[in-house]
Amino acid sequence: MTTIHTMTLAELAQGLNKKTFSSVELTNHFLDRIRRFDKIYNSFITVTEDTALAKAKQCDALRAQGKAKPLTGLPIAHKDIFCTKHIKTSCGSKMLDNFIAPYDATMVTQVDDAGMVMLGKTNMDEFAMGSSNETSYYGPVKNPWDPLRVPGGSSGGSAAAVGARLVPCSTGTDTGGSIRQPAALCGVTGLKPTYGRVSRYGMIAFASSLDQAGPFAQTAEDVAMLLNAMAGFDPLDSTSVDLAVPDYTKNLKASLSGKVIGVPKEYFDKGLDKKVEACVQDALRVFEKLGAKIQEVSLPSSPLSISVYYVVASAECSSNLSRYDGVRFGYRCQNPVDLTDLYKRSRAEGFGDEVKRRIMVGTYVLSAGYFDAYYLKAQKVRKLISEDFKRAFETVDFLLGPTAPTPAFKIGEKADDPVSMYLSDIYTIATNLAGLPGLSIPAGFVNELPIGIQLTGKHFDESTLLNAAFQYQQETNWHKQIPENCL
Repeated sequence: MTTIHTMTLAELAQGLNKKTFSSVELTNHFLDRIRRFDKIYNSFITVTEDTALAKAKQCDALRAQGKAKPLTGLPIAHKDIFCTKHIKTSCGSKMLDNFIAPYDATMVTQVDDAGMVMLGKTNMDEFAMGSSNETSYYGPVKNPWDPLRVPGGSSGGSAAAVGARLVPCSTGTDTGGSIRQPAALCGVTGLKPTYGRVSRYGMIAFASSLDQAGPFAQTAEDVAMLLNAMAGFDPLDSTSVDLAVPDYTKNLKASLSGKVIGVPKEYFDKGLDKKVEACVQDALRVFEKLGAKIQEVSLPSSPLSISVYYVVASAECSSNLSRYDGVRFGYRCQNPVDLTDLYKRSRAEGFGDEVKRRIMVGTYVLSAGYFDAYYLKAQKVRKLISEDFKRAFETVDFLLGPTAPTPAFKIGEKADDPVSMYLSDIYTIATNLAGLPGLSIPAGFVNELPIGIQLTGKHFDESTLLNAAFQYQQETNWHKQIPENCL
């Protein structure tokens, strides 16, 4: 069983079907890897060993009865932003360190109903605010390719756990690149679905008009299998879209001949590492070999996306996090002298610096004297960004560019420079502002560190992105690379 962890989710499913191993054996194998390796990477906040083994036994019984589904018995880990009944849901914050969720998030329920075995909850930037997974109350997550470097954020624990093969797949959330950027930095595949495609019910809110749940795995095929279980309308989520869910695995093998790939010229600016750019150009040549046509396009408003994002996201975070007041749930300060003291000290002691920074920015841009100048203007520019994408998609099938401007940077390197940190998401944020699907796949190495390319598609056209990524992964082996210290 020494090579089980190198297998893809699809291969593990075949192994279960062929009875090469049982779900209990599979679960024990990955739990053992978590015990052995996660003391280095800190990718988990909570490991649910007992419940995982109990669920694995149930899955083996269902398989023996011929009642197994495609994902029955396969292990998964959830970002600690999703509510999980009777299990701590901390959101990476001291504020929720003592919070035991009373219910499951809809997405968690869907994955559980599909028969998957939850191994635990993964580490993350506090309240999903960060690009490096350094803001967690539980300490930074380490990149499996170099423990001195960040895994990306905010879903860094989920990406690192898959990158180190501590779990074959995981879930994350993406508000401005928080699935795609860590996927690129950890050398795995990560998908941000169209806004409204996956339920947000039970997902602790950061910025409600931007947040979207999605999967991490080794390959596009694995991600397609997971999206089949995760996607769908949820009456409990007012932003969920009532649209039929296709079988995302069905068209993976379709030819790319005649497909037109748009390459945004704004993504190849002075901030892009030249070696990363070379990897993107190599990827474009692979797609040309597969029959696709390359066309330069322009997204003229995209350079404004960082500014727009940090106004809109901060405003929404200021509103969403006002509920953490030390009264109803979460952290409460000791011995408050009055109600005002309770509010002030509970929030001051419960939130970390990055969360406080964004709350203050958000409160400022929503204030009476500055609402029109900042928040309203940001929403107008957000519309321009969305219109840019619409025009581009009139002539191309999907867009391709770098996921992040550089490989993983060192832990602490940008800790004192928030603006430099925010620029880590410069190529991913516009996708969230427009509500589009985005997929990051491994596409090479720079200085022995993985980098990714990002595919961006039309609304609800995840199938096209997964098809393109699958075909690319048939021609390359970047997604098969594993850090030597994790073998």
